[in-house]
Amino acid sequence: MVFALKKDIDYREAGAYVIAQIIGGVIGTIAAHLMFSLPILDLSQKIRFGGAQWFAEWVATFGLVFTILGGVKFAQNAVPWLVGLYITAAYWFTASTSFANPAVAIARSFTNTFSGIRPVDLPGFVAAELLGAVVALALMTWLLVPGEERASSLQQEAKL
Repeated sequence: MVFALKKDIDYREAGAYVIAQIIGGVIGTIAAHLMFSLPILDLSQKIRFGGAQWFAEWVATFGLVFTILGGVKFAQNAVPWLVGLYITAAYWFTASTSFANPAVAIARSFTNTFSGIRPVDLPGFVAAELLGAVVALALMTWLLVPGEERASSLQQEAKL
């Protein structure tokens, strides 16, 4: 979604990524269940609801998108490492355990393990994730503007 909003990819391609991520997440859930002799799909009963959970998810997603956009700008080859390290850290520092992606939240609704999320709790997570992504995009778009351009923009805003 962020790269579609940046116009780096078109909306059709973004939609294909969304579908692929959701399908991949569900397949990953099935694979994990098969490895641990669990029912292939088992809707989660794990309650993850409320402002603290949603704010934690906003923080997790904001940080992930911020990290990716910074990595793309300054160290593109490091982006896979940055994502892996950030998500590992965010698992520990967020109350939500850092889903940070609607496709991941959807996939985790199909497991009734400690990592699951009740399907009824998904809308709050998805909304927080989308909002966190958009705010990170807005901030990084502003921060990554060359200094002269930002100074000129600030001067114009001051005149208004």
